[in-house]
Parts: sequence; C-alpha cells; structure tokens
Amino acid sequence: MATDLTAPTGGSPRRGAPRLGDVLWYLLMTALSLIVLFPVWMTIVRALSSPIPYLRNGLPPYPVEVQWNVFRSAWTEGDLARAFLISTVVTLVITGAQLVTSVLAAYSFAFLRYPLKKLLFALTIATLLLPIEVTLVVNARTIRSWDWLNSIQGLSAPFLATAFGIFLIRQAFLGIPGDLRDAAMIEGYSHWRFMWRVAVPVCRAPVAGFALIALLSAWGQYTWPRLAVTVSDWEPLQTRLASLAVQNIDRSNIGFAGALIAAVPIVVLLIVFQRQLIRGLTAGAVKG
Repeated sequence: MATDLTAPTGGSPRRGAPRLGDVLWYLLMTALSLIVLFPVWMTIVRALSSPIPYLRNGLPPYPVEVQWNVFRSAWTEGDLARAFLISTVVTLVITGAQLVTSVLAAYSFAFLRYPLKKLLFALTIATLLLPIEVTLVVNARTIRSWDWLNSIQGLSAPFLATAFGIFLIRQAFLGIPGDLRDAAMIEGYSHWRFMWRVAVPVCRAPVAGFALIALLSAWGQYTWPRLAVTVSDWEPLQTRLASLAVQNIDRSNIGFAGALIAAVPIVVLLIVFQRQLIRGLTAGAVKG
C-alpha cells in the first residue's frame, strides 16, 4: 500500500507554528521594553515641546508646538562643544588608566606568588563596599593642595584604578589553562610578554567588556566634578547640563535637549558594542 509522504506524521508540532510560551515571552519583553523606553520618549517630547503650551495642555505624551531648533540652541547657549571635549578627554584618560592598572593588578593576583597576596586581594575588593562619598572630602583636599582644581588631572586622578576591574579581569585570567602558561614559560616568555601577548588576547572579551563599563562610568560622572571644578570653562558635560538647566528655567526644553545630546555617544556605544559587553560580563561564568 502506498504511503502519502506529504501527510503530517504527528508526534511533534509543525515547524514555524508559534507556541503559547513564546508568544507570552515576546509580549512580556515588549511590555518591559515599552516601560524602559517610555522615559526616553518623554524626554524627547519635553525637548521638542514649547514649555508653556506643553504645560497648558496637561503634560501630554506627545509634542506640543514643536521647536526643532532647540538642539542647536542647547549646543550653542550651553557651550556644549567645550564641555564635550573635556568629558571626552577625561573619559579616555580614566578608561585607559583603569585598563592598564586593572590588567597589571589582576595578573599579579592571578599568576604571581608573594606574601600576603590573599590579604591584599581581599583589601582591594573591600574597597568596593566604600561609597564615593567616603573619599570625597579627602580627595578634594588633596587636589586643592596640589593645585589641581580645574584641570584634567584633577578630574581624573581619583579614578585611575578600580577594584571592580581588577576582580573582573583576575577571574578571567584564572580561567586560562595552566598548560598554556607552562608552554609559554618553556618558550622563554617573561611575565610581561606572557601577559600582553597571551593572557590579554585570550581574555579579550572580559577586558573589552570592562573597558566599555569604565568608559560609560567615566562619561556619566557628576558628583566629583562638582568639587573639582570651580569655573564654568572647565565643567564637563554632565555638570554643564545642570548649569544649562538652571540658567534656562523659563525654557526647560533646552535642558532636556542637552541631556539628549549627552546621551547620544552612550547609546551609540551600547548599540555597537552590546555583544562585547554581554560576553565580557558572562565570560567565565560557566566552565565546561
């Protein structure tokens, strides 16, 4: 008897048929995305809307009497170009310094042997428990005594090293097979050569992920610049936005427009390097 090869055989659902669990999952993700993106949308609405008409209409979730030139006004009136440059330089200095110090310290804690290494590592990690407010007064007095107010070094110095980066990269280094280290020693690799030519390339995902985290953190600094800067010409972007909002109370949309301008680099970085960030944070979490 001939068999109809085109008939469904049963036992498993047809490919392409959506399952109820998948549908509910996508609905949940969509709802969460809307909740997360709603404040961003409202910031755009507030930036584009004329302040007084928007208030008279009861703060609706859509623009009222759109002002398309508000971004140009925020850029010029707030002198955001200079603030942008200062923030960029400070961010690059902090990120580069944290990368170097974290890699060096992490390699030391992962591969070298010396007395009290575990105690030193524990003390280093313990600094993560200290909020920035604990060290603000001491750091502020220090840079004042060194005459580093209103300078790149004054804005950068307290953040040239971080325990989080040391911990993250150390955990990645500990995942390097011992055989690879032994083979490098047989080939005559010094610690310095092994670190930069083997350990860092092998752990490039965690290192790149930490670099992105350090960059985002440095870019968004606000508390420390309020103490390290006393003149408007040295204000980085975040503190400059606060000054811009205070100076334009009657035109609140300029402050919102400035905030959106400041967020553009962050959004671009997250979109371009989101996979590196996820890989960097999850590398070594599962060992096979």
